Amino acid sequence: MQQIIGDAAGEIWKYLKKNGATSTSKLAAECALDSKSFQRAVGWLCREDKLSLTQKGRSEIIDLKER
Repeated sequence: MQQIIGDAAGEIWKYLKKNGATSTSKLAAECALDSKSFQRAVGWLCREDKLSLTQKGRSEIIDLKER
């Protein structure tokens, strides 16, 4: 299970590194992750203090803290 979550976190990190701040819904779709894997991977990256999350209207925006 840790390998799956780690791989999903890597996909999210790579996408954000290349494309910048993105809404959670677009990020999940672009990374082609199911909702559980996406949520776990975002949690993993937040725990490692790698992500910045902000609310913009009704959307939640995710970005990397370091570029």
